[in-house]
Amino acid sequence: MIVWITFLTAVLIFLALDLGVFNKTPHIISSKEAGKWTGIWVALSFMFSGVIYWLYSTNYIANPDNLKPTTAAIKFITGYLIELSLSIDNIFVIAIIFAAFKIPQKYQHRVLFWGILGAIIFRGLMIFFGVMLINKFSWMTYIFGAFLIYTAMKMLFSGKDEQFQPKKSFVYRSLKKIMPISNHIDEEHFFVRRRHITAATPLFVALVVIEVMDVVFAIDSVPAILAITNDPFLVFSSNIFAILGLRSMYFFLANMLAKFSYLEYSLIAILSFVGLKMLLHEYIKLPEWVSLAFIALSLIIGIVISLRKSSKEFV
Repeated sequence: MIVWITFLTAVLIFLALDLGVFNKTPHIISSKEAGKWTGIWVALSFMFSGVIYWLYSTNYIANPDNLKPTTAAIKFITGYLIELSLSIDNIFVIAIIFAAFKIPQKYQHRVLFWGILGAIIFRGLMIFFGVMLINKFSWMTYIFGAFLIYTAMKMLFSGKDEQFQPKKSFVYRSLKKIMPISNHIDEEHFFVRRRHITAATPLFVALVVIEVMDVVFAIDSVPAILAITNDPFLVFSSNIFAILGLRSMYFFLANMLAKFSYLEYSLIAILSFVGLKMLLHEYIKLPEWVSLAFIALSLIIGIVISLRKSSKEFV
């Protein structure tokens, strides 16, 4: 319990510093700044695998699966890479939402900050219930595995022209029915008062839509990481590190998403792999390094092919 409290406290302290110190004044985050923070978060995530090794070698954390320290560290990195790779689609949708509601670039960080705070809470709940279901009902592993295969096939065969339209979404239409919505952006405020009526600004609407969409994406990502491990701390911590790095990754990749068009196939391969791993877990036992190697190789191949194809288009 001490480890959990320490970890959550550290996350909250950083978030407080992020909004209160590093980004106290709203500003447009440059690609250089975003790239720096993306590198910092990736480095911190890999460094935390060393903390995982230490925690599981000293028995400071509950170890329900009796994982060896090295195995626990590899599972953490594998889970982190899965969450990071599945964040690519999330970034694309966030870009569409910001464009639809015309959110100025200098206020986008504030929306993502509160969106990530909410995502931490919702992911925590989903992980808790997901682990509980798998531990209580072993057959849930097959349901999660089949769902991941279905998601991968849907991504593979869905039309490329299909695009999420925030203002036509059920979330936006429902929100309009329960509260007044203003088209006016009042700096970084989520609500404005006009003629004795308090209305939600486009910033708040974008926040709600992003929050709901994150829950939708979590329906894919949480079962995916549960294919790697059922250990609650490994699942939660790898999720949190991926979520915390999502903001900087968004600002770093938002204008370059078109260059990574083939990364979609990497995600399909990863979802198919972890889905099959869940379905065949009683018959095939793969070493942890195999899962890590497959996921890392899928991402590298997707990135390399995307960049090569992109460079040829500009030749």
